[in-house]
Amino acid sequence: MSDYSPSAKDVMALRAETGAGMMDCKAALLETAGDAEKAKDLLRAKGAADVAKRGGREAREGIIDSYIHAGGRIGVLIEVNCETDFVARSDDFKAFVHDVALHIAAMNPLHVSSDEVSDEYKERERNVYLEQAKEQGVDEKFREKAVEGKLMKHLKEIALMDQEFFRDQAEKKARTIEELRVEAAARLGENLTIRRFIRYELGG
Repeated sequence: MSDYSPSAKDVMALRAETGAGMMDCKAALLETAGDAEKAKDLLRAKGAADVAKRGGREAREGIIDSYIHAGGRIGVLIEVNCETDFVARSDDFKAFVHDVALHIAAMNPLHVSSDEVSDEYKERERNVYLEQAKEQGVDEKFREKAVEGKLMKHLKEIALMDQEFFRDQAEKKARTIEELRVEAAARLGENLTIRRFIRYELGG
């Protein structure tokens, strides 16, 4: 059994990086024998598990945020819900909502999640990819798999929750907006829901 005992400095450093509670940080460092990176992964996994447990709780508070970009050429309105007015008024929650609004302005998603995409739209895309596969000479027995692969990739590109956070794209391990939501929910201790958004572009 390891004799390692995390110092207050190590616990504080991990808390500053993850936003997790002091006792959770201490426990994670103990479990990983002081390996900060493994401790971060452990806390993320725990946070995700806790968020999943809270997923059924109703989120009816929250805020509507707006962001105007490029000298008034692009505008975003977004509604994000949480469980309590206390969290809705917190700087951490507001920062999360604003980050998502900035991302929408930059990356132009069309839906909150791929579940919102209509069957008609998916079928049209499938037909386009099938014709492309034929023109490219893809063997008939591989066409369906190739078409479905292209469709899944496209749906991830247009669905907000599946997109990589624009500020992370230079990083080796970019987080998706869903991962960003889970992290924020873990820090704030409440279920968070990105309800809806609308993006305006001048002349669009």
